[in-house]
Amino acid sequence: MARSLVTLVNPNFVYPPITPYALDILTTSLEADGFDVEVVDLTFRREDWERCLREYFATRDPLLVGVTVRNTDTIYAQQQRVFIDTHRDVVNAIKDHTSAPIVAGGVGFSSMPFALTDYFDIPYGVKGPGEHIMVRLARTLLAGGRTDDIPGLLINHGEGRVRQVLPYPARIRQGRPPDTLATGAGVVNTSTVYLRRSATPYKVDNVRYYRTGGLGNILTKNGCVYACSHCVEPDAKGTQFTRREVAVVVDEIEALTDQGIFDIHTTDSEFNLAIAHTKAVLTEIVRRKSADPATSLHQLRLWVYVQPTPFDDELAALLAEAGCGGINLAPDHVRDDVLDGWKVTGKGRRYYTFDDAHRVCSLARERDIPTMVEVLLGMPGETEATLRECVKRTLDLDATVTGYSLGIRAFPYSPLGIQLARECGGTRTVRGLQSTTALEPIVLTPKGACSTVEYERQFMFDQHGRFRPVYFLSPELPEDRATVESPSGRWAKSIDLLHDLVPEDDLHRVMLPTLPGLTQDDNNYADNPFLLRLIELGYTGAFWSHWPHRAEIMRDMVTTR
Repeated sequence: MARSLVTLVNPNFVYPPITPYALDILTTSLEADGFDVEVVDLTFRREDWERCLREYFATRDPLLVGVTVRNTDTIYAQQQRVFIDTHRDVVNAIKDHTSAPIVAGGVGFSSMPFALTDYFDIPYGVKGPGEHIMVRLARTLLAGGRTDDIPGLLINHGEGRVRQVLPYPARIRQGRPPDTLATGAGVVNTSTVYLRRSATPYKVDNVRYYRTGGLGNILTKNGCVYACSHCVEPDAKGTQFTRREVAVVVDEIEALTDQGIFDIHTTDSEFNLAIAHTKAVLTEIVRRKSADPATSLHQLRLWVYVQPTPFDDELAALLAEAGCGGINLAPDHVRDDVLDGWKVTGKGRRYYTFDDAHRVCSLARERDIPTMVEVLLGMPGETEATLRECVKRTLDLDATVTGYSLGIRAFPYSPLGIQLARECGGTRTVRGLQSTTALEPIVLTPKGACSTVEYERQFMFDQHGRFRPVYFLSPELPEDRATVESPSGRWAKSIDLLHDLVPEDDLHRVMLPTLPGLTQDDNNYADNPFLLRLIELGYTGAFWSHWPHRAEIMRDMVTTR
């Protein structure tokens, strides 16, 4: 008989739904330690989620309830939609139905974990990979032990006082070769195949997510050694690469394809970093396909995120042989003077040039692998001249799709967020700080000059407790002075310029930011009308891969109704 019940809740109401991979990871780990685990997935009950919780807890008395927070908001400057208010509604409803302690975690949660532990008013939080901390917490609660002895656990002491128990050491050896490696934010199990179920009551239904969202997902490694100024992942996931065992990764991929989940997206920070491990995973997929004509891996379409380097002919060939559906490439910009100090290693050095982006697109084209090039405009140093040059040169890459974003979400622990808070110094605003809901100039206080909860909160809330997610858009772009000086100004002229710079013949293969909200041409993911229609028609694979055909798809949608 199992020790006790742990309930895991998914409060994500965004569509198309994204598989809550973290809950499969936690379920696997807790079950291996002898606990019963049930998943209450509210994604598919978003119209009657309150009834779902009421009925569930009427017959359950769990030891612990875990809540996953994948995203705090859209992180999209043109549609600054916040999600944590609905997440708190779910947390409060859970409190109404059970006295079990609640612990929250997830990538979004980990971007501001102290503030969200306080905001949700819950006893515990987990920053970063949570599988070992969750098992330790469940064990401790079952034994009636002291939770303040659990390394890495965040504990809410009330009145804005959230503390983290001394984090894990750099490595855990325990007298043998480690099967767990520390990431600085938690510990990842590298040797276990995470169970990926479908159609099992009170578990994540991976096939349902595939049919309603178009993609499965897989983790090959965790963490990142780079320090790109806009990125939260090294802080949230760890500043070292934690590589999962190659056979374990491919076993898990094959388990998904056996269930009919053929489009699988990597959830690594970037798939090609730690390239020897990347090649080993692909080589094992190719080996299994060669050895077994009947394996479902022959139907695999692997969708990957990559940086421009490292990427060579061998990697391109392995991707093609393994069954790569498409490559999402993130050069972000073309100008060295804009990228210097932005896309850098942990030691502050640039690790690619724009020529490397050309090489990736060329190698992919030679092997008929579709490519999506992501461009991030509006970072510090961006001007009309640099924007014009960036659009022209990225269009010349002739990628399958080129996507442009304007503006960046500033998070508490991204290098950009830390820098902006330092420049504000708690006394003044910085030109370019913006939020569509800001009612007064955005003034950030640097780390160390306030509590950790207060430091994190200011990137999501104003001083009156109203939602005000913080963004940065370069004040050197061609905007009116009134727009730049307004804390809620919209960089509409820059968006108009972007649309003017794309030739009409290229529009079908370009994603552009739009104002004032969602349209069928909007490239924001959350509840995107075009993407929702794709799913209705049974399309699978990465959203961008269907973008060049959106006119025909939308027309077919109208004629079939």
